[in-house]
Amino acid sequence: MIDPISALLDETARREAFPVCRDQIFMAHAGVTVLPRAVAEAMIGYIRQSCEQQQEFAEVLAQIAQARRVSADFIGAHPDEIALLGPTSLGLSLFANGLPWREGDELLCYADDYPANVYPWMELARRGVVVRYLKPEGPGEITPALVEAALTPRTRLVALASCNFLSGYRIDVDAIGRLLRGRGVLFSLDAIQTLGAAPLRVDHVDFLSADAHKWMLGPMAIGIVFVRREHFELLRPTLIGAWNVRSPNFITQPEIAFEATARRYEPGVLNVAGVYGMRAALDLIAAAGLDRVQARILELKRAATEPLLAAGFEFLGPVDGPAASGITTFRHPAREAAAFFKALEERHIGASLRFDRAGAQYIRLSPHFYNTPDEMARVVEVLLGSLHG
Repeated sequence: MIDPISALLDETARREAFPVCRDQIFMAHAGVTVLPRAVAEAMIGYIRQSCEQQQEFAEVLAQIAQARRVSADFIGAHPDEIALLGPTSLGLSLFANGLPWREGDELLCYADDYPANVYPWMELARRGVVVRYLKPEGPGEITPALVEAALTPRTRLVALASCNFLSGYRIDVDAIGRLLRGRGVLFSLDAIQTLGAAPLRVDHVDFLSADAHKWMLGPMAIGIVFVRREHFELLRPTLIGAWNVRSPNFITQPEIAFEATARRYEPGVLNVAGVYGMRAALDLIAAAGLDRVQARILELKRAATEPLLAAGFEFLGPVDGPAASGITTFRHPAREAAAFFKALEERHIGASLRFDRAGAQYIRLSPHFYNTPDEMARVVEVLLGSLHG
């Protein structure tokens, strides 16, 4: 595998490791990533072997075990606390549906998070749970003080995103987690907009779910689901099959006894090709170093915000500081964002067109560590040209 650090510096190596760079500029990792070569090759290798022998050949279980270890290391967990499941909404639904809620229990979430982290919690109202919504001053600006002010003696769980998908506001996971742990309140985290772009640990998190298809640079429908070991008995699996219930010699037992680890949340056959791909993606990011990855992404963010601010673009969310992330979302009062998006598309630049609740349009850029300052300069050039064209 090509060293991703050298790929930052050498254009030939970069294009070999990230073939998308050959004919386009891709800055939409907060949507669905383009796969690096190492990830695609890992998946292709598994699929090729699967046409030469049965799909569960001897190496597969070892690869699954290694993927758990790599995933655990990525977030500061133990491999026994990792289920290999995707998409993100699957893990979040397992959390919402598996807890023993009592009528009148309260949970806090944010209505303008990505819908996958709202609907599973909203549905609990049918079971008598009181769903309360945080109301920050700006999109995604969930602070420890805001959370603390909203807690009541009946708050059972707080469900948040590590980073808002629209504004890019990155919450203080550790501070909020410590606050909730001190109050005896559970903390569920949708981490898909952070994992792979910035360091994140689960020291003060109870449940986490994140698919690999964004900043982790991995395939779709495979991800990391974390359940703190002390909650295994509290969070009952709601998807049940032969893989997560003990069935010696594939014989149904008189009672359901779940596996002792987070495998208890995996009901059956895994997305093995996805497991191979995600493991390769995490290895790639780990080799680059998450601190360096984050620094590179924020360097690219600054390269966009400074000239665009000078040209009158308006930004949603922080452009710097501890809450800033790789997501950069903006509009211009003189032109619809859809026109900018079209100009970018015509020049083979991958970005995202997004909308807020009021219907306002925004361009969202989300570069990764393999993007370059020259590429960002080209993006800015196209945006300014479209503004004045």
